[in-house]
Amino acid sequence: MTIVIAAGGTGGHLYPAVALAREFLRRDPSANILFVGTVRGIESRVLAHERFELALITAKPVMGKGLLDVARGMLSVPIGIWQSLDILKRRQADLVIGVGGYTSPSVLVAAALKGIARVILEPNAHPGMANKVVAPFAQRVFLAFESAGASFDRRKIRVVGTPIRQEFLVQPTDSASTKPAGRHVLIFGGSQGAKAINSAVLEGLPLMSQRLPGLTITHQTGEGDFERVRDVYRALGIRATVVPFLYDMPAVLQTADLVVARAGAMTIAELTACGKAAILIPLPTAIYDHQMKNARAMEAAGGAVVLPQTNLTGVKLGGMIETVLSDTKQLEKMQRKSLEMRRIDAGEVIVDECYALMGVTHDINQSTRATGG
Repeated sequence: MTIVIAAGGTGGHLYPAVALAREFLRRDPSANILFVGTVRGIESRVLAHERFELALITAKPVMGKGLLDVARGMLSVPIGIWQSLDILKRRQADLVIGVGGYTSPSVLVAAALKGIARVILEPNAHPGMANKVVAPFAQRVFLAFESAGASFDRRKIRVVGTPIRQEFLVQPTDSASTKPAGRHVLIFGGSQGAKAINSAVLEGLPLMSQRLPGLTITHQTGEGDFERVRDVYRALGIRATVVPFLYDMPAVLQTADLVVARAGAMTIAELTACGKAAILIPLPTAIYDHQMKNARAMEAAGGAVVLPQTNLTGVKLGGMIETVLSDTKQLEKMQRKSLEMRRIDAGEVIVDECYALMGVTHDINQSTRATGG
């Protein structure tokens, strides 16, 4: 069986796809998984780390771009479809999964033209344009949020949550030795980092180090801001692990008492899977403001507090971190409410539906195509 997954651009599109790929392989280790992406996104380095094969096609973003870039993006679509048709034919694909982003439309259209089973996954509370455009070509639409259902054919949708990697669900056996002494904060701004969050943290560091003795920090900066952030921590003599990118997010997240992050759907799913309290700073330029919707949902459930970027300062952020970490009962309540939000069976449900769509009967030892009626 060959499964082709169109995902990339950002971690929010890529990591749910990795979780799905892992679930297919858990069910059937002989399955062939091929990702399709572009040279623009993070997929090349992430998928190499995750040991998945990647095929490249021509595809360019359209949303939020100027007229010339929009024209280039539209012109790339037929090229991407032709390339996708060739990939699907050569690999004899049985199933195509689109996870949004500008790669998905070409691959899903190619799958429809070849009569290959095809589904899409929409992880956000407000659907992206790529999934809206390609939805008529899909046979199933898997949603993380019920609120996204209004954008799709109700007969196709299944509300299942966001697939997450199983490593997020495994408590480390040596947690006492791996967790830093004292309170530990994880700070990250998505797969590409967030300069606004980095700057606010650096501004608030002197206050936090003074009022929270013993505080340790893991800070993912993004490639472009790494040296600046690292140098400030060093100059202040604050204990921190500063990295441009976190490949092993499950291990790092497990050690955190509090997380400061953006509010992408994948981030929310991973935070709640581990039961982590969070200060969420939604990306203000996110299309349809979907990150704010994600963040407010977690805040309403009691697992997070939201700090809009328009209000973001070092003093404000440092004060919020101090307030949360200084109140043990409130911190524990937030962690408990976060855990109550989690949905951990999305990958299993999606894979079950995909097998049914392909007409495959499956158990952990064998997959066969159903015959007859």
